Amino acid sequence: MSEFDYDLFVIGGGSGGVRAARVAAGETGAKVALAEADRYGGTCVIRGCVPKKLMVFASSYSGLPEEAAAYGWDMSLGAFDWDAFSSRMRNELDRLEGVYRNLLDGSGVKMFDARARLKDPHTIELSTGETVTAKHILVATGGRPVRPEMPNADLGIVSDDIFNLETLPKSILIIGGGYIACEFACILAGLGVEVTQYYRGAQILRGFDDEARGLIAESMRDLGVDLHTGTNIVEMSCFRDGDDLEDVSMDAPVEAAQYGMPEEDAPKDGPIKVKATNGRVRVFDQVLFATGRAPNTADMGLEEIGVSLRRGGAIEVDDYSQTAVPSVYAIGDVTDRVNLTPVAIREGMAFVETVFKGNPTPVDHDLIPSAVFTQPEMGTVGMTEEQARDREEVDVYCTSFRPMQSAFAEKTARVLMKLVVSKENRTVLGCHIVAPNAGEIIQLAGVAIKMGATKEDFDRTVAVHPTMSEEIVTMRKPVRTG
Repeated sequence: MSEFDYDLFVIGGGSGGVRAARVAAGETGAKVALAEADRYGGTCVIRGCVPKKLMVFASSYSGLPEEAAAYGWDMSLGAFDWDAFSSRMRNELDRLEGVYRNLLDGSGVKMFDARARLKDPHTIELSTGETVTAKHILVATGGRPVRPEMPNADLGIVSDDIFNLETLPKSILIIGGGYIACEFACILAGLGVEVTQYYRGAQILRGFDDEARGLIAESMRDLGVDLHTGTNIVEMSCFRDGDDLEDVSMDAPVEAAQYGMPEEDAPKDGPIKVKATNGRVRVFDQVLFATGRAPNTADMGLEEIGVSLRRGGAIEVDDYSQTAVPSVYAIGDVTDRVNLTPVAIREGMAFVETVFKGNPTPVDHDLIPSAVFTQPEMGTVGMTEEQARDREEVDVYCTSFRPMQSAFAEKTARVLMKLVVSKENRTVLGCHIVAPNAGEIIQLAGVAIKMGATKEDFDRTVAVHPTMSEEIVTMRKPVRTG
């Protein structure tokens, strides 16, 4: 009989933790338990990828009547019913959480609906008062959105809160320029919210290909997002009767004067007055902070037992997701390696291969395709042009054009197809696509690039015509070299 209660104890019921738990239990016969303090499914299912993508779908319908008219259809757009949509969305998330619970239960995993912390390298204390032991412990607690350290930051919301809004605001200020900020800017604009976005950097989507993110910024402005780069927030407060309106921009998305109210009656979730670094003072129904995320490692007993944390609280692990304490492993966003759901799942599978199947499997973080669900979407895999140029000489193949569907409707929207190619061996180092459904296209391009395809391999592939994606295999001459 084992000296431990469990062979594996997983802390965190998100995609990575659930996959590791059920595969370890179902495929190796290990005795496994899992603790989750909130809802099963984690960030992706409950407050991330899934509800966000549903909102992307919902927001995309707003432009259909105008485009349909060019194709001979007489369509009218009614009002968006947030109550109906959000209720249906919550029901879907409840269903998916049930699926996760059933997968664990069907694999024989013991579930604890409790917060867990580590007492020693093999002992877990639960918020229920129970204490259990395990031969191996896997931390998969994910991350959380953070607010900036400034007075009245609690007046704003973070991305987790978007999905639980009782009503949609008439106007919103989004702070940040990363993919979360840009995705919600497009979503909310598509749902009829007047969106303003401040980003302190020179261009949004830092870390992505410069040409691609430039087109995304242009497209967002065309969508109606009032995007200001080089701009940040310096003050925020509840708007109250008697506030100096002379400094409030008259083009503010919300007419400031309509919010006059006695100070004692001013609700915490009421209109918010914001002062920016450019000196402008404006009033918004809501402010969304999309300024970063932090690993969920606070008060878990990690450092006390010898687990090393990096700056920002991320758990330090080796190539096999093992921490400085041999019995403790960590995967997913809590390690702050590549914070994507499919990566967390891959890391969970590699952990099971290493620890329970006797097949040491390092995690492969190279050439991971990803998508940003703006309108249009951006799909990317491999190096940006800027990253590649810093490493070697490259040929850049790029084209930007109006796709057939929108061009026929006399819309100005453009798409971008781009390949970054090694000048030395002709290997495709990066692919960047800005287009409707770019996420679907980049998945297949990612297969070829992961296999080490050359530009000539792309050239030998016959185009599918007429499509947007055919341009990926028909670009013959580089637009830039060096």
